[in-house]
Amino acid sequence: MTIASRVAAFAAVFALLFAVPVAHAQQTSGQEFPPPQGKGRVVVLSSGMSGPAHYIEVAQEIAKLGYDVVLFDGNAEEGTHGDGVKAAIAQALTMPHALPGKVALVGFSLGGGESLYYGSQWGDQVAGIVVWYPANAFIKNLPGFASRQQVPIVVFAGGRDHFRNGCCTATNDQALQAASKAAGKSFDLTVYPDADHDFVKGGANYNAAAYADAIQKTADALKVYLAN
Repeated sequence: MTIASRVAAFAAVFALLFAVPVAHAQQTSGQEFPPPQGKGRVVVLSSGMSGPAHYIEVAQEIAKLGYDVVLFDGNAEEGTHGDGVKAAIAQALTMPHALPGKVALVGFSLGGGESLYYGSQWGDQVAGIVVWYPANAFIKNLPGFASRQQVPIVVFAGGRDHFRNGCCTATNDQALQAASKAAGKSFDLTVYPDADHDFVKGGANYNAAAYADAIQKTADALKVYLAN
């Protein structure tokens, strides 16, 4: 074997061992929470930075409403320009207990921001969106966001939320709502004045009153989104 051929062989082995395929960044893995009746319309749930385990309890609670909930890691969706959310939708629809049709997106914090920004543009796949204290500071072009919105949006925000230098404030949500309403789109916002970031059950700032109201409004929204 010549020196050149040896170098080429070594390079090939190195590439196989250490190269990461581009598609890998778009791969995801969801945990299914089936509905009591066996099969149900799909709810794709994206976690915040704290990861999927932090949202198992709320996923179970939504599943009990009669939906096939598939829980994903919102961290895997960040930086994928929406491909991570699309991959989650595609995988969720293949789950054993999933019924076909448009899905609903439910997201929290980081995952909520990804669902809010990208999912709202996909009226052919998404029936509606519910997000809790979503990341929103990265959305700079508000009229552009509103012009691309194709599905109804429901948002829950904490009035005391200043997490990570204001990544997810109610003020930003109010600006998004104003832009959406000006464009004639559906954007329902509830601000809980005494709630902070991560007010979900089991969260760092669990707020029982805010959680109870938000979970009921989530149920109400999903009933409308996935009625057919």
